[in-house]
Amino acid sequence: MKNPEKPLLLFLILASSLASMATAKSTIEPCSSKDTCNSLLGYTLYTDLKVTEVASLFQVDPVSMLLSNSIDISYPDVENHVLPAKLFLKIPITCSCVDGIRKSLSTHYKTRTSDTLGSIADSVYGGLVSPEQIQVANSETDLSVLDVGTKLVIPLPCACFNGTDESLPALYLSYVVRGIDTMAGIAKRFSTSVTDLTNVNAMGAPDINPGDILAVPLLGKIQSLSSLFS
Repeated sequence: MKNPEKPLLLFLILASSLASMATAKSTIEPCSSKDTCNSLLGYTLYTDLKVTEVASLFQVDPVSMLLSNSIDISYPDVENHVLPAKLFLKIPITCSCVDGIRKSLSTHYKTRTSDTLGSIADSVYGGLVSPEQIQVANSETDLSVLDVGTKLVIPLPCACFNGTDESLPALYLSYVVRGIDTMAGIAKRFSTSVTDLTNVNAMGAPDINPGDILAVPLLGKIQSLSSLFS
């Protein structure tokens, strides 16, 4: 006698597999030259940090970082201003072509007390990198025990897509999906569409999970932000 539950089980397994295939963990943009381009990282502060401390995490110019987020730089000692935890920032970076794919110029991080690869990836860098990616980037270093002051290479994502989106000027933001995010919400927040996000990220369906990294086009921002990159 046939088991009537078997076809249903196979269907559920197939449906689950298709759903997982539709989800983009991160965007990989192929490239064929050594040209660099301008890009942005979407970063949420894990704790209160000075402007200089945030800039140091990504090795970027602090003033350029403030300007890219429309933060007033006119008052004295602005670089030592404390930015509050949970603040979302756009970090201007240089995007390079490395081994045929787009990667930002890797930053460096010195480990502190109680650091783990997981805490560095998930907290300090807000999910923009994974513990496994840190491991691969530092394959010549023994990471079984992280001594204080160990210097790590931190690879970071980026996208450029020729600086255009649907033939319009655009900068691309690498955005880490949060638990409360929806594709519609992300599209509305950054003034784009679900269809455009799905196409840019080569997704079979607009399905996302927390921790996914999406390339988000910021239309019309190329001219206003291009002067921030040097």
